[in-house]
Amino acid sequence: MSLRETLKERYGKPHLSYSSLKHALGDMRYWEMYMRGEIKYKSPALTFGSLYDCLLLTPSKVPELYTVMPDEELKAGIKAVNVKNTKEYKRRVAEFEAEAEEAGKTVVTEEEWDCAKDMISRMDEEGLLDRVLQGGSSQVEFNEDIDGVPLKGFLDYDHPDYVLDSKSSRSVDKFRYDVNSFCYDIQAYIYMKVTGREEFFWLVQEKTAPYYPALVKCSQKTLFAGEMKYEQALENINNWLSTEQSEQRGYGIFEV
Repeated sequence: MSLRETLKERYGKPHLSYSSLKHALGDMRYWEMYMRGEIKYKSPALTFGSLYDCLLLTPSKVPELYTVMPDEELKAGIKAVNVKNTKEYKRRVAEFEAEAEEAGKTVVTEEEWDCAKDMISRMDEEGLLDRVLQGGSSQVEFNEDIDGVPLKGFLDYDHPDYVLDSKSSRSVDKFRYDVNSFCYDIQAYIYMKVTGREEFFWLVQEKTAPYYPALVKCSQKTLFAGEMKYEQALENINNWLSTEQSEQRGYGIFEV
């Protein structure tokens, strides 16, 4: 049975992604929960990151995917020292969010909206949008078997000469550490392996004013690190899947 068939039979999900491979470098019981759909991520940071990517890469889709909470409108007519703590304000917010959910839209705050717009304006002013987001395609889905490994994901931007991934960051200077901490190197390796492109870039931007942007090239050293993590993750997954559940070990074995 192929890996794709095994994953489909066991989890109903016949592929691996950057996120699943990243989790396979840690607790395999957590990886199993992720594959079963028992781990759900939702946070203001993820919501903002998705909004920023949509405004940057597929702006035409923003109106159908997002709605801005009209805070002043929701507070209108409520007499209180702290309006947001009143039952009436909370009722209005809940009603607005329910309507947005019914319409299939994500609610963002005015602060998040303004920040994302200001970030992209800075990117445009620096000429980066014209430099790197021309001549290619945004949000390109792939679902490929590479050397027997079923890989699925989305390329933020696929250009004939390179692959580019968008990242909002706390600090451009510290992004090099984020590459390792969040396993962005695995992501770069997978995307280059799937596309056959020879170069990979991150379009990085700080989330605080004045929103310093940077074009960061993935080095061969970082790509090699990603390859090693990728191979280790696959080994962990194959070992986990081939072992009887009663004998599966949930602790790490490594040296530093």
